[in-house]
Amino acid sequence: MSGIQAFRLRPEETVLLVVDVQERLMAAMKEEVRVQLIGRVQALIEAAKRLAFPVVVTEQYPKGLGATVSEVAGALPPGAAPMAKMSFSCCGAEGFLERLKSLRRSKVLLTGAETHVCCYQTALDLLERGFIVHAVADALCSRSKLNWRTGLAALERAGAVPTTAEQALFDLLRVAGTEDFKALSQLIR
Repeated sequence: MSGIQAFRLRPEETVLLVVDVQERLMAAMKEEVRVQLIGRVQALIEAAKRLAFPVVVTEQYPKGLGATVSEVAGALPPGAAPMAKMSFSCCGAEGFLERLKSLRRSKVLLTGAETHVCCYQTALDLLERGFIVHAVADALCSRSKLNWRTGLAALERAGAVPTTAEQALFDLLRVAGTEDFKALSQLIR
């Protein structure tokens, strides 16, 4: 898929990937960063549930970094139990690629932590395997703003599509005035 089709988001082509939004990682973030990230991830999870596209969740070394934060875990649809991993890239986690391929989706909405490590390495591996990655800037975070900015810039240079939660949400919705629009547009204000 090339050109404009790579940029378009359609629910039937999309999977939401929530990378390592875990207790100890989120506790290390500045409060405003943590609050924004969790809010944006929750909004995208609600969009996934409402528009019927799958959600895949990972946890980096949960024994050390804790579980997915309760605000995100509580919003997850049935069947979206977090996959534990030790590799920085989600693609190194046992069963991750098989799970992703079984969903038959070409576009990955990438969210989570940290932008310049796990999300970056995951995106590179996904891009290498032919997935189209949409890096949701306001639903990605790093402990420092420099690492976040550098990670986002590197993602874009590598071929990820830069986006925001609001941009992705409205692209998935396509039209105003529907019940989906009314329900989901409230989540990004």
